[in-house]
Amino acid sequence: MTGPITWRPGSLEVVIDCEATPPRVAYIGAQGESGWSAGSAGLPLAEVRVAGEGNAIASSERLMGSALSRRMRYVSHDETTEGDSSRLEVTMRDPGSSLTVVTRLRSWRDIAVVRWQTDVINDGDAAADVQLLSSFALGGLTAPGSAWWNDQRVAFADNSWFREASWQHSPPGDLGLDDVGLAQWRYAGSRASFSLTGRGSWSSGGHLPLGMLSANDGSRSTLWQIENNGGWRWEIGDWEGALYVVGTGPTDQAHAWTRRLAPGERFRGVAAAVAVARGDDAAFAAMNAYRRRIRRPHPDNERLPVIFNDFMNALMGDPTTEKLRPLIDAAASAGAEYFCIDAGWHADDRAWWDAVGEWRETPWRFPGGLSEVTERIRTAGMIAGLWLEPESIGVRSTAADELPHEAFFQRDGVRVIEAGRYQLDFRHPAVIDRLNGVVERLITDYGVGYLKFDYNVDVTQGTDVSGSSPGDGQLEHGRAYLEWVSSLLDRHPTLVIENCASGGQRMDYASLALHPVQSTSDNQDPLHYAPIAAAAPTAVTPEQGAVWAYPNADWSSERLAFSMVNSLLGRVHLGGRLDLLDRQQAEQVREAITVYRGIRADLAVSAPIWPHGLPGWHDDVLSLGLTAANRTYLSVWRRSGPTSVEIPLQEFTGLAIEVSCLYPTALPTQTEWNGASGVLTVTLPDEPAARLLMLRHVS
Repeated sequence: MTGPITWRPGSLEVVIDCEATPPRVAYIGAQGESGWSAGSAGLPLAEVRVAGEGNAIASSERLMGSALSRRMRYVSHDETTEGDSSRLEVTMRDPGSSLTVVTRLRSWRDIAVVRWQTDVINDGDAAADVQLLSSFALGGLTAPGSAWWNDQRVAFADNSWFREASWQHSPPGDLGLDDVGLAQWRYAGSRASFSLTGRGSWSSGGHLPLGMLSANDGSRSTLWQIENNGGWRWEIGDWEGALYVVGTGPTDQAHAWTRRLAPGERFRGVAAAVAVARGDDAAFAAMNAYRRRIRRPHPDNERLPVIFNDFMNALMGDPTTEKLRPLIDAAASAGAEYFCIDAGWHADDRAWWDAVGEWRETPWRFPGGLSEVTERIRTAGMIAGLWLEPESIGVRSTAADELPHEAFFQRDGVRVIEAGRYQLDFRHPAVIDRLNGVVERLITDYGVGYLKFDYNVDVTQGTDVSGSSPGDGQLEHGRAYLEWVSSLLDRHPTLVIENCASGGQRMDYASLALHPVQSTSDNQDPLHYAPIAAAAPTAVTPEQGAVWAYPNADWSSERLAFSMVNSLLGRVHLGGRLDLLDRQQAEQVREAITVYRGIRADLAVSAPIWPHGLPGWHDDVLSLGLTAANRTYLSVWRRSGPTSVEIPLQEFTGLAIEVSCLYPTALPTQTEWNGASGVLTVTLPDEPAARLLMLRHVS
């Protein structure tokens, strides 16, 4: 081939230098704004490592630098267009190992995001053990020779239980990446790198599978997400005077993953997406638009019905007919459209953790049968839902003896036990048959239209049954599980399935391309939930991100409103003892739900902004805006500090803006818009307070 591939699928441009050895991305960014070419700072289009071969570049711990990747040669490429999306497929071959590597890119005309996925094919006559296959590899993300250690910052999100989506921002030097004087000695790069790893079956347990590199002057932000419901890893480092980033699914070193490819066999790696935009908000807006394109269409994502769940700050896993009756009536009165009975409905006692797996009602909780309760839910005008943990069976459950030994995760012939649970392996047909029977029975016997699929254990050991390695068994189980979820939705297109893993411990877009609803947290304090709610659209589209609002009869009007505001720019996930609220408190909840119903159609097509930047866990003031058409819905949380809060909205400078308080309307709120400076001032009472405002763009 003569010359580079210049691919212009829409708002982005990707230039691939195919004459180089190996082929590499020379530029990715806005069309006509390249400013630089990656040149020798570019990485191979795919990083591949096989057993018996290490790196060509010293540093065995890094994802970049494999010897095989640097031998790859361009073979061919193919461009196709379908509707508003374009695809580019580049085929390369390593003459030393007889492996063929195919990198597939996809983008959309109006979205500044490229989706990456790589296949590896064994065209040789001997087996090959693949130990690393990158999802994407990009070098030259900063202009080669620029002072990236001064003019860039790296962002990533901690994501632990009760503290989800907590973004951190660091200059490269704070992460061990800096100018160390190598250029004068003509070294290509340091051996330093910074990486994050998701290790177990909680894909976001510890960190979100996201990362971002941003220019301090706001001129360019590169945001990436890895799409796997299990292990992943990304790293950032320096090479040839510029920063690079590589993202992968599971690897040998981090996840005990190896895939043995027999001659003629093909393996498809984990997908990832990369957004490039001018500024962080624009990058997240592009990523949210992309997430809407790749997910399975579902009426729930357009309707955004209000969900009540009896768990959070209410029954807490101890439902009975007697306790549920008043909650059902109160939830219906508040405006809920779904009522989900959470954990405990299946248990003979409260010590049910290690006995789950039968998924049958218990008579002592429901003397008249669970169907009596679900019928009451329907009579009240709501759709009934049930909680389920389909991937686990408790060690005390009789169900653990009803499946073959091969239906469970194992290591060296012994079943893996995690926190009193066995892990089912969804590659086994007996598991699929059993769970299909459970779901069909719940739908038939109880008329449920909502299932909350929870997952409260993190299995890091993998399984060595029917796979090349423990990590490979875990990867293929995760893929089989998602295929099963997809089959349920094929049979029941209006069934709503919530994705939950101890709250938000599995927020990834392999899962969220299928599940209409995602739990964002289990946090039980509205003041602590605020930064989670404000940051949720970094991880999940607003219409999928379920945020708890759990009003309490002991709270002040301001505290109750604070809890409700948390959920109003996401999916309202009502909880709490609504049946114990007085008339004024109940009306305050109804007002919030009425407002939500009036704006939810806009939320489903909105783009997020963060006027104060991505929220910090201890920030006194937080803000999140969702913009749709000529309106911006803005949630403002004041947890402490001055009662007058200044909200910078520079993108609206010079515009006439009409500001109104949508919720709560009965509590004091003062607003003042300064169009010349682009600053909105909101004055609130001297206690923790939150408001939902609407900014209408008059001109």
